[in-house]
Amino acid sequence: MAQQTDQLADQIARLSAARNLVLGDSAFYPQIVNGILPIIGASARLELRRWGAEFLAETFASPALATGQKEQLAANALQTLREILEIPEEDTLVLRHIVQTTASLYPLVFRHIINHPGDAEAWERMTAIKQEILRRWDLFPFSVKICCIKFVQRVVQVQTHGLISDPRRPDQNETSLAIVPRNHPILALPNLEAEASGLLDRLLAVFQEESSDPLLVNATLNSLATLVRTRQSIANKIINAVMSFFPAKQVRLPMTPTTRVGVKSMERTSRALLINIMKRNPNHPLAGKMQQYIERLMQSRLEVADDASRKRALPTEPTDGLDAAKRAKLDAETPPLMKIPPLPPGPTSFSQLFTLTEDTGLSSFDVKQLPVDLLVKIAVPVLTRVNQSSLQQAVDAVRMRYETISKQQSAQRQAASQQPVEEEDDDYEPEYQPMDVAENTAEQTEAVSTEVPDLQPDLVSLGPFVLPQPPPLSEDEAGEVGRSAVGRVFGMLASTEMAPKPAKGKSQQQLGFTRLAGSTFDRDAWVTLLTRLATRAPAGLEVEDGQKAEQGARKKPTISDSIRETLYRYILEDFRSRVNIGITWLNEEWYNDRIQMKFTASQRDPESEDVSVPLHYDRWALRLLDGFLPYLDSRDTKIFVRFLSEIPEVTIPITQRIASLAKDPERVNLCVQSLLYLIMFRPPAREMCLNTLEDVYQTYEEARPAASKVLAKWRPQNQPEQQQQQQQQSTLASRPAATENNTAATNGDTETPQPTTTPSQPDQQQQQQPEQSTAAS
Repeated sequence: MAQQTDQLADQIARLSAARNLVLGDSAFYPQIVNGILPIIGASARLELRRWGAEFLAETFASPALATGQKEQLAANALQTLREILEIPEEDTLVLRHIVQTTASLYPLVFRHIINHPGDAEAWERMTAIKQEILRRWDLFPFSVKICCIKFVQRVVQVQTHGLISDPRRPDQNETSLAIVPRNHPILALPNLEAEASGLLDRLLAVFQEESSDPLLVNATLNSLATLVRTRQSIANKIINAVMSFFPAKQVRLPMTPTTRVGVKSMERTSRALLINIMKRNPNHPLAGKMQQYIERLMQSRLEVADDASRKRALPTEPTDGLDAAKRAKLDAETPPLMKIPPLPPGPTSFSQLFTLTEDTGLSSFDVKQLPVDLLVKIAVPVLTRVNQSSLQQAVDAVRMRYETISKQQSAQRQAASQQPVEEEDDDYEPEYQPMDVAENTAEQTEAVSTEVPDLQPDLVSLGPFVLPQPPPLSEDEAGEVGRSAVGRVFGMLASTEMAPKPAKGKSQQQLGFTRLAGSTFDRDAWVTLLTRLATRAPAGLEVEDGQKAEQGARKKPTISDSIRETLYRYILEDFRSRVNIGITWLNEEWYNDRIQMKFTASQRDPESEDVSVPLHYDRWALRLLDGFLPYLDSRDTKIFVRFLSEIPEVTIPITQRIASLAKDPERVNLCVQSLLYLIMFRPPAREMCLNTLEDVYQTYEEARPAASKVLAKWRPQNQPEQQQQQQQQSTLASRPAATENNTAATNGDTETPQPTTTPSQPDQQQQQQPEQSTAAS
């Protein structure tokens, strides 16, 4: 058994290799097809028959194979297809590919019989295959039925009269009954035409059935498009059949999502078919009917969707606000009465007056927590949809409560006004007490202190409510909360808009260095706030943190380092548009480093040990350069020069990073131009950049032409010997050319080559530079 399995796998592998061969070169199709027909016959195993049926369907549908070669191969493949089709065992994949192959072969065999009337055996095999497919059409599995629709469409197209484009070249005309001779010995025109008419009726019968599968209907509609376009004799019949079909009739309640999708797909396919017909022939005689059918199709689909989604029709007359006699006639239900809870004892507040529910959760909810605009958005739609009867009952209940409370208060005021005046005089107690009645005063004070608590309301006795203090956060929890807050702020930067640019002709006030960090509430303000949180907020604390880190007490990074790391990643995501953020950040780091060094030096005790201050500018400037230098090209010269010109300090490691650009020959000019800009406009870094440029000249040969021009101008006394030798060779080469001109030599017109620059020129140029260049750094 294992040996047979290995042999089968070996055969499938060789057949797949043959398929790959013909896909690469179509000239091998005849050889491969004739070679595999004995292998994939009816006696072969199921796996081989599946592969062979799929390969034949692919072969006869391939446009790479010529039509003449397909006709020759068709006669040999018919017998194999017939034998496979007559096998009692039914495999869906094999049957589907066999029907597809037959649909491709039928026009080829038909034309072959027209040109070779003596080959009656081929037509007999083709007729047997056709009759077998038509006999088992309704018995085939569902996927094979769709292939049968395509086969029937091909048969109808071949067995009807088509147009003759050129009578002189019958081989170029379409295969149809129009090219069949009248006295053909095998093909009988009346029989073929009658068979095509019957098959067309059978094909269109799907539109007259009460319940049809949407997939079969869509497959039929797609196949009819070709017949309408190529066969004018049966086009009107097909169009009328399509216009008599309404997908809404296929609806069976209850409406399910599957049914709704099926109806929508059939409606869309029918509409697309008729629209394409009208586009190809706007003057079609049935164009008006087709337009009406499309409109009716849309209307019926909407009606079906509305009927399916509608729950219940609205009443013809309102049921609220009717008298008892009319309610009895209309059988209207009496609206339910609301249950109004009684007011609590004691003084009544406004919230208690308007509270009509017994739900403690709703009554204790504080509406003041919601913004006013949100309350308006909620209240207006709710009031428009509230039941009129319930609203009226609620208003009446509140009105009755208010009238009751008003009557009670008016009665209390009347009772208080009717009390006699003598009682008020007896109750009056003067503030002044003589010295001889001290004991009576103490007794009265104790009596009053015992009576006052009984007269105070309950709310006063509760006292103020104070929330308990939250538990203290640990260092790790505080750091995690801070990092999450920083992450949310950076997530908000993507949605925050930039400050609007002023319109043309209008000036914008420049805030300058005196502006507040968050004064504009735009993205720049948030970036400035974050950079200062990272640099200035932990000022003075990093020394202690560093000491703790040496002792192993701190294991996680601080919030400032988290902000710096997040800023670094945020800038590198799009460094071309966010280079200004990097410049702002590095300026803040440099400023913070200098302030910390100055403060530490002023506070340091001469007798104590030196305390090292952590510096961040050099580290993060180099990290930024290392991050975006690999992605720079010649188009980024302005961005890179701007970055180098606006950072607060240029150091030797930064110039070394700039020099590394010369490793790439395409970025040599970017390296030299950046160093030249620093040499010209940042005098404090001039010598450093000139030294770096000399190293570039000596290290990278591709950079010598551009670097030599800069060095010849700024350091002519230190020009490499190789450049001087090149100048001497060019001078000697120009002298013979001057002596060859005899006339010029006798007249003394030969000129001596002069050096382009002198050692005093750089000094003169430096003196002529504006004073502003000295403050560029």
